[in-house]
Amino acid sequence: MNNRTELIDALQMVMTGLQGQVNAHRMQGLVFGAKGLTALAEQYEAHAEEELGWMKKFANRILDLGGELKIEATPAVDVHDDIVEYLKAEKRTSEEGIAQVTGLLPVFAQDLVAHEDMKAYLIDEDGDLQETNQNLELIELIGVQNWLVQKLAGAAQA
Repeated sequence: MNNRTELIDALQMVMTGLQGQVNAHRMQGLVFGAKGLTALAEQYEAHAEEELGWMKKFANRILDLGGELKIEATPAVDVHDDIVEYLKAEKRTSEEGIAQVTGLLPVFAQDLVAHEDMKAYLIDEDGDLQETNQNLELIELIGVQNWLVQKLAGAAQA
């Protein structure tokens, strides 16, 4: 396999993972919205939009490299009714995704644009992981009900 094919395949793999996350965030946002947790619903819809932006960037790089875009099956993702279980699952998904993309950095290093884009993506994903960790720590400290009240109060002020 040549370097360009390896690079395009790696970009496609990241895009496929992102598509799964876009769908998961959108569905989870619907669950939160149905519970009246509008701020959380909006937050996860915003996450979905942000990930669509990364997908577009990576898709354009595939096209710039002369590759063809694929729509691939994404892994099944659970939708959670319980916010704490969702945050724990989100943490695991983020950790696994960051590890996977970090492992691909040598492949992306073959192309300066892809490498810089992936580094920026990893920094963004690390920020999301830190936010999830902070939320889980806060829930542990003050309890889920107080955390939800805090989220509702924050949304009312916005």
